[in-house]
Formats: sequence, C-alpha cells, structure tokens
Amino acid sequence: MTRSAAGSARSAYRSATESARTAWWSASRQQRQTVRLTASSTVLGLLVAAGAVAAAGPWDSGQRTAERARAAAPGGTRGEHHVPGGPDRTPTAPPVLAALGAPTRDGTPPPPSADGLARALAPLMKDPALGSLCTASVVDAATGRELYGAESGRSATPASTVKLAIATAALSALGPEHRIDTTVVEGTGGTVVLVGGGDPTLTARAPEPDTQDQPASLRALADDTARALKKQHTGKVRLGYDTSAYTGPVLHPISPNENIAPVTPLMADEGRLDETRSGPAPRDTDPSATAARTFAELLADRGITVEGAPAKTTAPAKARRLATTRSLPLSGLVERMLTHSDNDIAEALARQTALATGEPAGFEGAGRAVHKTLANLGLPLSGAAFEDGSGLDRDDKVSAALLSRLLVLATSADHPELRPIATGLPVAGFTGTLSGRYASEKAGAGTVRAKTGTLTGVNTLAGTVVDADGRLLLFAFMTNNTTDPQSAQQALDRMATAVANCGCR
Repeated sequence: MTRSAAGSARSAYRSATESARTAWWSASRQQRQTVRLTASSTVLGLLVAAGAVAAAGPWDSGQRTAERARAAAPGGTRGEHHVPGGPDRTPTAPPVLAALGAPTRDGTPPPPSADGLARALAPLMKDPALGSLCTASVVDAATGRELYGAESGRSATPASTVKLAIATAALSALGPEHRIDTTVVEGTGGTVVLVGGGDPTLTARAPEPDTQDQPASLRALADDTARALKKQHTGKVRLGYDTSAYTGPVLHPISPNENIAPVTPLMADEGRLDETRSGPAPRDTDPSATAARTFAELLADRGITVEGAPAKTTAPAKARRLATTRSLPLSGLVERMLTHSDNDIAEALARQTALATGEPAGFEGAGRAVHKTLANLGLPLSGAAFEDGSGLDRDDKVSAALLSRLLVLATSADHPELRPIATGLPVAGFTGTLSGRYASEKAGAGTVRAKTGTLTGVNTLAGTVVDADGRLLLFAFMTNNTTDPQSAQQALDRMATAVANCGCR
C-alpha cells in the first residue's frame, strides 16, 4: 500500500469511528439517562446524610472533608503538583459511563453542542418572569469554551453572586491556608489591648461538641491571656480595644439591616443578638465595644481584674503579644460564605484582600483590591464594579461571562488554591441557600451546585452541573428588573436543570 493510500485509509477509519461514536451517543440517550437517574438516587442519598450533618452546626461539622478529598487531583497530590500540559483532569461524572462502555475521547465525555444548548435554553430565556434584562453564559469546564451565551458580556447587578469574585480575589491574594488573627498585646501603663484582625466568625460561645471545624474562640483567647498575665504576676489590668485595621465607614449603605452587621475588624458571632448562626438576625450597633466588654468579663472569670470599662485605643507599634486566636483557614471561610451567602464574611474577605494588596481596608479600597486582583488573573472585567463584598449594593456590576470564567478557574487544575469555591457552592435541594429550592425540578436536585443572588428585582444563579453525558459545565444566569422573585427563581432553576438534563447534540 502506498503512503498516500495508507493515509486515506487511516482518515476513513477515523471518520467511521467518529460517526459510530456519534451514533452511539444518540442511540443510547434513553439508556444513559436511566442510568443517570439511578446514579443520582445514590448521590442524593449521600447528600441527604450530608444535609443532616450540616444542620448540626455553623461549620457543617466537617461535611466538606470528603468533598475536599474528591476535589483533590489524582495521585493524592491535592492538586499542588499538577503537571502543566498534562492529561485533562477536569472532574467528570463518572465511573457509571465507563461501566457502560461509553466511547469517550481520552476518557472524557463529549461536550454538548452550541446548537443543542441553544435549543434547550433559548425558549426558557423568554420566560416573562425573568425581567427586562436577562443574560446567560454556559461554559465547558474542560476547554473553557463558551457553548452558549446571551449578552454574556453585558454588566448587570449580581446580588450575592458577586461573592464568587470576592472569594476568587481573597484566595488568590492570600492563599487557602491563610488565617485571620485576633490578638491581645501589651499596652502602656498597665493596659492590655484586644486587637481585631477582621475575623467576623470569632465566637464568644462555648465550643460545640463533636464539631470538627471550630471558629476562633474569645474564651480560648481569654484563657491564654489570663495565663500569660499570671505568669508575669499581673492580676489587674485596664483593657483597650483596637479596630484600626479597617478604614472608612463601618455601616454598609443599606444599614441598619438584619442581613449585615457594622463592618468592623473586631466582633464576636457576627454581632448577632440571638443564637442564630446564619441568615438574617438582629445585629449589635457597636459589635466592637460589645466584644471588648465580653472579653473583660471572661478575663474576670479567670481571675484577672479589669479596671473600668474597655476603651477604644490603638495598640503600640511592635507591642509584645500576649495571646492569639486564629480563624479557620481561608478555605473554610470561603466555603461558609458561599454555602450560606454570609454577608459579614464576604465584607471581611474583601477587606482582607485590600490589606494583602496594599489598599485601605474600607469599601472603596476593597473594591479596588478585588478589581486589581481579578485583572491579574486575566478575567473579563469590562463594566465590572465592586462597591461592596456582599452584593447588597445595587451599584455592584458584573457580567455573566465574568461569573462563568471565575468558575472555570475554580475548577481548573491550574488553580488548586481556588478549589474551595467549587466545594462551597450550595447543593440544589439540600444545602445552604439552595436547600429550599428545586422541589419541582427533580433532575436538578442534587446535581446543580450554585451560588444564588437575590435582591428586590434582582435574581441570579451561577454554578456547576454535570450534564446527562457526564460533562462538567459551568453556568451563570443573571436577570434584573424582575417583579416576582419566586417565579424568577423558579425560571432560573429550570434553566440550570435544563443544562443538567442536557446531552444536547
């Protein structure tokens, strides 16, 4: 056989193989979806158990441990030592497809076609519940290619989906292992100073039993401080407290509001005045002063007399440190922020980003820091504005394309530091802000993982889903000027479910 004839034969063989693969995927759609439903039932059972654990405490009682392990790169490297240009390690659905003998390229199911996705989504985009401005972006995680876009570069008010940008900036600037310190240092003239570092999850409550991930403890800080003072034979002090880590106004423009406390670097239990650990709650108007008074009481309980009322002050430069309590790693704070849409953590992480990048730690400086950090990652920021960290400010602007690109980075082997974004997304029908949704969207329950965003007239949803063929897809749906929030949410949930149920050739 001549070389040209051999080449023609190989070309014909490849063409025939591709045709056979395409025919297989089309002919076995019903079988794959039946298996998918069976597999989903197993997954949902596991998720129900995880949801029961999640209800036990504010830090999900370690529910993310298994997810972190599954999110790690193959070979037990946890992703830190991936090989540039190596094999595609994008998470895909599974073993179920391999067991069926499904043909794949390099072990990865094929992506849906752009036309197929358009046929599935375009009619749903016309739902009148979606308001006068509706944009969308669906991206293939493995290639980063946008498969469906509807004005995806147009800026809109994101509400809480802006937290995806805040998480990306904070993890990029500080790393997932970073912890926020709350310290006690020596002042002058017999004073000790409680210095806030910006950890809103610092707690004055007793530790919860059998909880794996415990937040920083004001009680433990008092234990260590009293021990240090007694060691140097000091039994009486005056107490000051330092909030100089942040600058600018402490009140969010929408404050006072049960969704967010005054933004200060020193607070306990997010300034909540009840026992709730997430969601709306009455808030302290001066959480820093309250935290200092609580700390004084804790010192007194430990045999240290505190003279007078705690006074606001600034700790001396290079003051000797007496004791420290440290927050959970940034990875854990990001997960909690995204799962529960925690506004206080979001504002804190925006300011931590500012501190890490040399910007003033206020609303304006944090916005510049987030923008600058995301620009360094090469993200599409045209029209983007970050007026706060929580998404409560209507002047925040991002595009659906930016949100989907953030998720591309979070699921990429090239950015293992961003993995907590993927593991922190609520699970449709089971956890966090999606726990009460998807009751009527059975195909999406347990398979859609997404960050929600809700303000009056604003509904957004951005996250990840594995489609019917086992391909990981990333999506962002944004709608502004809605009039019926429930109907708008349901319309967005139908769109995410359509992506989950799509093999879309």
